[in-house]
Amino acid sequence: MDVCIKIIKNNKDFFDQSLDEIKRLQYINKHDPADKYHLLQLYDYFYYREHLLIVCELLKANLYEFHKFNRESGGEVYFTMPRLQSITIQCLEPLQFLHGLGLIHGDLKPENILVKSYSRCEIIKGINLGSSCFETDHLCSYVQSRSYRAPEVILGLAYDKKIDVRSLGCILAELCTGNVLFQNDSPASLLARVIGIIGSIDHEMLTKGRDSHKYFTKNRMLYERNQESSRLEYLIPKRTSLTHRLPMGDQGFTDFVGHLLEINLKKRPSASEALKHPWLSYPYEPISA
Repeated sequence: MDVCIKIIKNNKDFFDQSLDEIKRLQYINKHDPADKYHLLQLYDYFYYREHLLIVCELLKANLYEFHKFNRESGGEVYFTMPRLQSITIQCLEPLQFLHGLGLIHGDLKPENILVKSYSRCEIIKGINLGSSCFETDHLCSYVQSRSYRAPEVILGLAYDKKIDVRSLGCILAELCTGNVLFQNDSPASLLARVIGIIGSIDHEMLTKGRDSHKYFTKNRMLYERNQESSRLEYLIPKRTSLTHRLPMGDQGFTDFVGHLLEINLKKRPSASEALKHPWLSYPYEPISA
């Protein structure tokens, strides 16, 4: 049997994080012995020559690599509406399972989703649970890759499992267009993109966020410090819309993605609620192998 052996750097922080990942994988695998929800299977782990080694199943290309190859090869568009619908369901069901266990994935992005069959559009695994945590843990303020990071995380608000749902919204938009939806080079520029595309951030969120002052003035003007001159500069969000940014998506898809990208955590759906959205039951033509 072919396996993957992950060698952990001889560093206390990496070692501690990997031990936590092992415990969470054991917990997940225990509650899904038949691998119904397609999450990474842990086979073994051991210590050798001052390194922790983790043994798990061997997997192949991820969504990011496949998407990049598909774009650069100039072939026909792969991520059609029927395929995006299928991918969405295959991502939401494992998320619903994880969240039901009280776990937050914390780093959902195309690189962490692997594909089993391109022709049948079957996703094989959600991987990299190194950033995952239980909702009851002391939640880390640095979580999620930046382009997929939720506003509540940036602003220093309390967050929960719905940050994963929002990341999925970012992923779907990216697969549809071929571009990262919220392109940015800093947390402040990310917020500018979010405001420009999705809408304003609620006053209550800005008031309660412990890090809001790092990005907003008392008059709610978005700013950041110029790294070269050290001067503070206002950022004026470029107003557009999700419909404009997703020209290849139909109205149902755009509405669904907008639902996942809801800025206000209270209005954003859980994975269970998202699975009930009408777009996921729209009768597209069957995916041909």
